[in-house]
Amino acid sequence: MNIQTQIKPQQTVPTHDVAQLTEGGAQAHIVLNDQIYTLRITRAGKLILTK
Repeated sequence: MNIQTQIKPQQTVPTHDVAQLTEGGAQAHIVLNDQIYTLRITRAGKLILTK
């Protein structure tokens, strides 16, 4: 049995360096629909996004 699979083109997802977003610090503000969110890098190196 010959099964052909369709290969879908991959969508390009923007990639951003957190160090650039935070300008070397530990926090950055992100705006979505006039709402401000805070992106924070923890001491453990993880990311937290809060409203």
